[in-house]
Amino acid sequence: MLRTHTCGELRINDVNNEVVLCGWVQRVRDKGSVLWVDLRDKYGITQLIFEEGKTTDEVFKTATSLGREFVVKATGTVVERLSKNDKITTGDIEVKVSNLEILNKSKTPPFTIEDDTDGGEDLRMKYRYLDLRRNVVRNNMLLRHRMMQETRAYLDGQNFTEVETPVLIKSTPEGARDFVVPSRMNQGEFYALPQSPQTFKQLLMVSGFDRYFQIVKCFRDEDLRADRQPEFTQIDCEMSFVEREDILSTFEGLVRHLFKSVKDIEIGEIDRMSYDDAMRLYGSDKPDTRFDMQFVGLNELAQNKGFNVFDSAELVVGICAKGCAEYTRKQLDALTDYVKRPQIGAKGLVYVKCNADGSFKSSVDKFYGQDDLQEWANKMSASPGDLMLVLSGETDHTRKALNELRLHMGNELGLRNKNEYKVLWVLNFPLLEWDEETQRYHAMHHPFTSPVPEDLNKLESDPGAVKANAYDMVINGVEVGGGSIRIHDKEIQQRMFKQLGFSDEEAKAQFGFLMDAFEYGAPPHGGIAYGFDRLCSLFGGSDSIRDFIAFPKNNAGRDVMIDSPSVISQEQLKELGIDLK
Repeated sequence: MLRTHTCGELRINDVNNEVVLCGWVQRVRDKGSVLWVDLRDKYGITQLIFEEGKTTDEVFKTATSLGREFVVKATGTVVERLSKNDKITTGDIEVKVSNLEILNKSKTPPFTIEDDTDGGEDLRMKYRYLDLRRNVVRNNMLLRHRMMQETRAYLDGQNFTEVETPVLIKSTPEGARDFVVPSRMNQGEFYALPQSPQTFKQLLMVSGFDRYFQIVKCFRDEDLRADRQPEFTQIDCEMSFVEREDILSTFEGLVRHLFKSVKDIEIGEIDRMSYDDAMRLYGSDKPDTRFDMQFVGLNELAQNKGFNVFDSAELVVGICAKGCAEYTRKQLDALTDYVKRPQIGAKGLVYVKCNADGSFKSSVDKFYGQDDLQEWANKMSASPGDLMLVLSGETDHTRKALNELRLHMGNELGLRNKNEYKVLWVLNFPLLEWDEETQRYHAMHHPFTSPVPEDLNKLESDPGAVKANAYDMVINGVEVGGGSIRIHDKEIQQRMFKQLGFSDEEAKAQFGFLMDAFEYGAPPHGGIAYGFDRLCSLFGGSDSIRDFIAFPKNNAGRDVMIDSPSVISQEQLKELGIDLK
């Protein structure tokens, strides 16, 4: 080793010891006859001191030539600092340098390598290897590492076996778009990169592995946003001879273990909610249950009063914002503008102020008297000082818009504390959803999800009413994991494929290998996959998963550091049998 210690471990009891440190120059403070250098490595910062007349001329001269991010090796004696720094762990000491070696020089970096940097996101992504030197980014990577190790420890303790599945697989028509890879050996044919190891983990259950997991890279060619990347990581798991309750219990245990071991937080009761209730009460299948503000339907109270906007609506629904009756007209107009944004698409917003004296002031006073508004308040549990906010229109669209307004109010009122965690299971999703564009059903999760047993007889007669034996885990309004009990019977799987519009020939061509496997004794099985990047961002208090990926892509799916994707040569294309002309 070139060093005897790291830059984060020396303490007052190391005074008078001879040490060798290596690292990067964080900053240099030159006071003429005295020079201080902050030396940084992964573990911390140690101050070096050079004094003219006490440090040899050669060493002092070398020190004066140092610039930011030079890589150096410093030999010296640990001494007590006269002016201590309680902001760093090594702040009681400094190293009086007797020998200094420059291991490598550095150009002036394009942004400061400090927690509060002056570099914008695009610049930092271009020089990501420099950005990773900053403590805040490095700590995100260390959190990710800890989460990975604790996940493996828990699952290993539950008798799961880690198995790697192929990365070059077959393209399938369901789900998001595949990334495809041309085959040189089989020209005109393509591999696909896996969107998940779904079929392989089911085959492992047929193989008798009983409990499988993998922390695995997955790929989806889809539009990007803060919580999506073209390549991402899953904690992928499958279990044999289980029912839904077994899986929920096992993976509640995983989440409790991660919170306790990584953040020293004991998670309280994990609630359960049906998909139908989640949509009715929150307008979302991933509700943020850290705060209340549940939806209240007002059709029977608000309609047939002469207000055409409500009378013609499929749904009239509202939320109660506690303590917000004092909102000004400017604030109320801002809320109206918010819900009218194209991303939300509401046509307007009705408000009712519950005044301190028990009276009401609304934007629809022309149509509703005080008694009418009192009935609204009673149903919405609104008290004097509260503000009722109401939207109307087509059911699904209105619920989605009110969900956005609810989350916005939660932010405005400080109800979405990133240091508070609320975990929820959402259960009993629809098995299928109708697509108007293709005029057929699509699997809400994937084609291998089993219906709940009591709905199996509706698969042909009323497919839209069939519930899936599926479950999602939601933390603070973010879906972090989802899974299901799988179909393990060939005949039921064939019925499912028919509902999805597959002919027998298409089903055999795409999934014949799985159907064949089911004829060799497939056990009942089910599983779950967690979005590992999302879990890390939640634990780290960030809205973007990019902060927890060492080398992420930008919103356009590009790696600006290595300039990828990029064109390839005509020679390579010719080898692959691809003609782009």
